[in-house]
Amino acid sequence: MSLDVIIIGLGAMGSAAAYHLAKSGARVLGLDRFAPPHAFGSSHGESRIIREAYFEHPLYVPLVQHAYELWRELEQETGEKLFLQTGGLMIGPAEGALVQGALLSARTHHLQYDVLDAAALHRDYPVFHLAADTVAVREPRAGILFPEKCIAAHLRRAQAHGADLRFSEPVFSWQQKGETFEVKTGHGSYDAPRLAFTAGAWLANLLAELGLPLKSARQALFWFDSAAPEKFDPRHFPIFIFEHEPERYFYGFPDLGNGLKIAIHHEGEAATPETLQREIRAHEEQPVRDLLHRYLPAAAGALRQAAVCLYTNTPDSHFLIDFHPASSRILLASPCSGHGFKFSSAIGELIAQSLLGRQTRFDLAPFRLQRFAQIKLLIVLP
Repeated sequence: MSLDVIIIGLGAMGSAAAYHLAKSGARVLGLDRFAPPHAFGSSHGESRIIREAYFEHPLYVPLVQHAYELWRELEQETGEKLFLQTGGLMIGPAEGALVQGALLSARTHHLQYDVLDAAALHRDYPVFHLAADTVAVREPRAGILFPEKCIAAHLRRAQAHGADLRFSEPVFSWQQKGETFEVKTGHGSYDAPRLAFTAGAWLANLLAELGLPLKSARQALFWFDSAAPEKFDPRHFPIFIFEHEPERYFYGFPDLGNGLKIAIHHEGEAATPETLQREIRAHEEQPVRDLLHRYLPAAAGALRQAAVCLYTNTPDSHFLIDFHPASSRILLASPCSGHGFKFSSAIGELIAQSLLGRQTRFDLAPFRLQRFAQIKLLIVLP
């Protein structure tokens, strides 16, 4: 089989890239060490937040707006429900990073939003117990993506457009071979003139020659019963992010029938895919339960289930989307620092456009490798 592109990693970014490349007419081979959607990386756990008033930086807003469009198109193409709009609350002190960042994005891009003081929050969402100086930025378009369904939909549509997707086939090595790149797996070797590395927590090992400054961390997720399930129904209760101490956050979802999903953001221990402790330990539930008792006591019921995933982080917590320094035919796009899933529909399209030499609609300069001074190159490719 003559190939145009080999994609290494078929999770959130890789599945979307396979879809957009195949839809563009490229001959695509996709490889994954597992059988996605799976529970060994960063893209499982039944739900992911999508939000528009992006507190991390206003530069993300046009990208997430396009992602909304592409998720809608994928829903129409597949007939599946991939997104649930619930609205969203960014809760915290008025001068905190969360509220100020959300306001900056909302005002910069003229988004719909309103600001609720503590009294208005209590009126509209009485399940929250809040200090008098707490405020929230409320945005109507926020909601929930269903990650396993999203990945499966991208993969199915990629195959429908002709992509050859091979699961449970880890990549052992790759190298330049004349005008193509040879990728070796336990099942054989494949050649293509272009490569896309979208392997998340496995990226640093696959591209060891770059010395990528990536660190993976464990992320624990918990689902709790509530004392009043009707109050946490997604028709009435939104997704939320709460800055409970300066630049410390926890986040949550309405009850989708399996309890409220709650997690602390970015405080997990360092881990690799090989060393990750995938079982929840006895002491890990209590910090989350303490936050619920303090701020959302009606949600602090029995623990229904728990799960573990990985955040793979860059030093500045922004994304990594760039060509390999030695070749404009190798693209790496994956580590998203715990906030990337919502963008994967749009990043998949960007990967396809970039590898096929087409104009992209977004400036990717903020996500380039050159911002990391320690990047090294131990080999030179033609």
